Amino acid sequence: MRLLALLAALLATPADAACRQALALGLDVSGSVDDTEYRLQLDGLANALTMPEVQAAFLALPEAPVRLYVFEWSGSGPKRQVLDWREIATATDLAGVAAKLRATGRAPMPQSTALGEAMVTGAKALAAQPSCWRRVLDLSGDGKSNAGPRPRDVRGGLGDVTVNGLVIGSDPRSAGDQRSPLVGELQAYYAAEVIRGPDAFIEVALGFEDFEAAMARKLLKELQFVIVSDLGVIAPAR
Repeated sequence: MRLLALLAALLATPADAACRQALALGLDVSGSVDDTEYRLQLDGLANALTMPEVQAAFLALPEAPVRLYVFEWSGSGPKRQVLDWREIATATDLAGVAAKLRATGRAPMPQSTALGEAMVTGAKALAAQPSCWRRVLDLSGDGKSNAGPRPRDVRGGLGDVTVNGLVIGSDPRSAGDQRSPLVGELQAYYAAEVIRGPDAFIEVALGFEDFEAAMARKLLKELQFVIVSDLGVIAPAR
């Protein structure tokens, strides 16, 4: 039934639709993320984007490219745009995004974790891409929300946006550290409170050192699609 509904939506889309997917990536830079972990996220995302298999997934349908947006989030208040919407049509585009990420330094941000606000920020960015067949928000985080509206209270108002999660888990390091819950608990929290939409999923990084590999796995899942040749339409792989 879900596939039939998706096919109907795609058939209603003009044949020359501008892109097959708008993908917004939100990176957690709250107080539990130290400077080393910050670089593991930015450089890890850059490295994942330039992996051959990830590049192939981005470039698999040149006539309907992916559009990419990256922002940082933490507590209540404005979020930081790292990459404005960029159409990914060539490997050079991905290399340019990776270079920008590697050159980005950390900026002061609130110490708290406003996950609900990050969801709203990502959805607003995606609203600027109405011509894309799919609109996906991916939020990376290592802790539960402790500021702003609860994720469960905002996710019903995000329209047709699919929200996926990349959970970063690690053991508590000290009593004064704002370290996240253990990975299983955080994964359950994201499943209950954050992710939404058709085929939404959670990827897990077992620590920030695993962020790059987890991001690559997540991107490959998000960018998968199947071509229904007789109908001339495209649907996300299940």
